This record gives sequence, C-alpha cells and structure tokens, in this order.
Amino acid sequence: MSTPTDPAAARYGDTPEVERPLGRSIMRGLMNRCPACGNGKLFRAFLKPVDHCAACGEAMHHQRADDLPPYIVILVLGHVVVGGYMLTDLTFVLPVWVHLAIWAPITVITALASIQPIKGGVIGLQWALRMHGFGGESDGPDDFDIPGRPN
Repeated sequence: MSTPTDPAAARYGDTPEVERPLGRSIMRGLMNRCPACGNGKLFRAFLKPVDHCAACGEAMHHQRADDLPPYIVILVLGHVVVGGYMLTDLTFVLPVWVHLAIWAPITVITALASIQPIKGGVIGLQWALRMHGFGGESDGPDDFDIPGRPN
C-alpha cells in the first residue's frame, strides 16, 4: 500500500491523484452510468451524454468518443454476423433473399442496441485515463515555440 509520502504515489508536482480503476470505469460506462460515481445517468438522449453527472457533478461535456464506438460496433458485429451467416449457409440451403431477410434486421437491431453501451464504455475509458479534459487540464492545443516560426 502506498502512503501520501511515498514518492511512487505522488505524480506531477507531488500532488497525489485519486485512483481511477480502468475496468470499473469502463463497466460503469457500459451500464450507461457515470464512470466517476456509478450512480448518475451518462446519457440524456440516445447518444448524447449529459454535460454533468446529476449525482456527483463530474463534467462530461468535454468527452471525445467520436468515431471509436462505431468502429468497435462494426468490428464486433461484422465478425458475429458474418460467422452466423456462414454457419447458417453451410447448415441450411436457403435462397439469398431469405438470408437477407434474416441477417439484415439482426444486424441493424444489434448495432442499435450495442452502440450506446459501447459509447458509454469509451467515455469510461477516457475518464479513467484522464483523456480530453477529464484530468483537469485544458483540452486546447499546446503552445510550443518552434524555431524559425514567427509567433
């Protein structure tokens, strides 16, 4: 166990940081709950996160889930649907329109059902890793002096 005087426990100017367990934060996000407290709702609409948690006040407005949740849904769902289609096609000899009638609705419904929990998990990941303003720092671009470039 680390104590506040332990050098391994202090970071960034000897100010101890509160622990943010990665797995717990992602699981809370997957359950559409605030990754900080686990009590407040994470979404106010289907894919629109709340600005602040109603239970603990944690700011969520600066999250940047962007394109990662759809990529994860496409990756996972593509493997499951293509595998299911191939197993079905090998087992039953069905016309193409029957496969389309079976697998198209399954794909759309499963994608819509899984996108919100996956986005919540990505927000939980960002919160646990202190990304995009969740660590208290500014999310703006850093100012660097580049030699030869006018300021």
